[in-house]
Amino acid sequence: MHQKKSRFRIGNSQLIAPYIFVAPFILSFIIFFSYPLFQAILMSFQSVLPDQVTFIGLDNFKKLNNPSFYKALYNNFRYTIYTVIVLIPIPLILAVFLNSKMMRLKNMFRSALFLPALTSVAVAGIIFKLVFSELDGALMNTFIQWLGFDSQKWLYYPGLSMFALVVIATWRWIGINILYFLSALQNIPKELYEAADIDGAGLFSKFYKITVPLLKPITIYVLTITIYGGFAMFTESYMLWGSRGSPQDIGLTMVGYIYQQGFQYFDLGFGSAIGLVLLVITLGVSMIQLKFMGLFGKED
Repeated sequence: MHQKKSRFRIGNSQLIAPYIFVAPFILSFIIFFSYPLFQAILMSFQSVLPDQVTFIGLDNFKKLNNPSFYKALYNNFRYTIYTVIVLIPIPLILAVFLNSKMMRLKNMFRSALFLPALTSVAVAGIIFKLVFSELDGALMNTFIQWLGFDSQKWLYYPGLSMFALVVIATWRWIGINILYFLSALQNIPKELYEAADIDGAGLFSKFYKITVPLLKPITIYVLTITIYGGFAMFTESYMLWGSRGSPQDIGLTMVGYIYQQGFQYFDLGFGSAIGLVLLVITLGVSMIQLKFMGLFGKED
């Protein structure tokens, strides 16, 4: 009886409890991240063919010096910059409007903006291929004709195709980013705005001096996931061009290049090398961004 009580106390001790709580995360991290990462590093130095694995040193990394890789990298950087420009300020401003007491039909607008996140990617891909079709009757061509411009082949030119990709990304993710900002706005004390009103502060002054600074933590988070999403983009490109790829690689991205080399050409070693380079680039850009935003600074 005494031994049972002793075991019960050990099992509930404050020393063991934290390890029990973090154990699921550590196990999932080892199984779903560390092991695949280790295998990817190993495969990047190998030629992986069915029933034949050969160590080839740095040959896979030397193959990265080709036009398709640089094109994919260039497309990813452009796409990431454009999505950061669009998907940070616009959701922030819309969230402020949706959080305002003066805004009517708030719930309807919130639901409408979040609806794309629940839409099937396959259905959305078919719809956007029709929207950006080169036919005169396509939605985008009809719109620009109404503005007085000629019809365009949206999916055949680099600038136009990048515009289409950013439009799809905006449609998919703007509702989610609004949700993040809305949840953060709920935590800003109303007393701060009331004190600013007493001091005679205007709407813009309250926005820049209260709202924006207090939203900095969530802004850093949204910025980080937007940068990650930019470099990890694959779905939007696949929606428009499918598995055959885009003309002259105008829609090729790093993840698309991994898919092409690893699963279409069955060069898993080269695909792993591309993946490792993408991991290093994404980590580097994210660290620079976090450093620039002051996340590594000492707290007061």
